[in-house]
Amino acid sequence: MAYLTCLTDSSARLVADTSAIINLNATGFAPAILKALPNRLLVVDVVSLELKTGTPRGHGDARLLQDLVTAGIVEIVKLDDGAAHYFEQLVIGPAAMTLDDGEAATIAYAAAHSGTVIIDERKGDRICRQRFPDVPIASTIDILAHSATQEHLGQENLVQAVFHALSDGRMSVLSQHTNWVVDLIGTDLAAQCPSLPTNVRRLTNPQKPEVK
Repeated sequence: MAYLTCLTDSSARLVADTSAIINLNATGFAPAILKALPNRLLVVDVVSLELKTGTPRGHGDARLLQDLVTAGIVEIVKLDDGAAHYFEQLVIGPAAMTLDDGEAATIAYAAAHSGTVIIDERKGDRICRQRFPDVPIASTIDILAHSATQEHLGQENLVQAVFHALSDGRMSVLSQHTNWVVDLIGTDLAAQCPSLPTNVRRLTNPQKPEVK
């Protein structure tokens, strides 16, 4: 089943959450993907700080993000007063209605600066839609399914990128994206991706085909 990305406005500024950066890094093609994308990708400094907490545990996402920034592919931004007001609304209150700092900062910045949120977690997606219905929401899949990404990577590299985002990045996939993912990578590879729903992974008995 075909999936058409919701990223149809080439002038929209994309504001990526921590999980989205981790997933893009996990593809192994982050620089190529973001160079091909017509949109500018922004990351709030709170997200950068969150990624640095993983460095002592051997995670390289903070370094990889810095490489993207140094290359001029990603821009680090800060919360101003308007965004800080929204941020407080998203981190203060009952646990069911609040988010961690990275998600909250991402949504707050997008709400204050007319950006498009790139977020993969269901809770963040839900709360953003409830609190800020006018803020466009997309996911890492929307970036990977973008025609510019597909054209630049080609089919073989796109399969590798999506598989590694799932298997290494543990990328969450919303229900509306599942068919596109499985159609792209195939049921054998899908069965090896723990972040996909159990019913999707049980579609076949995987033979563990090799992926570079």
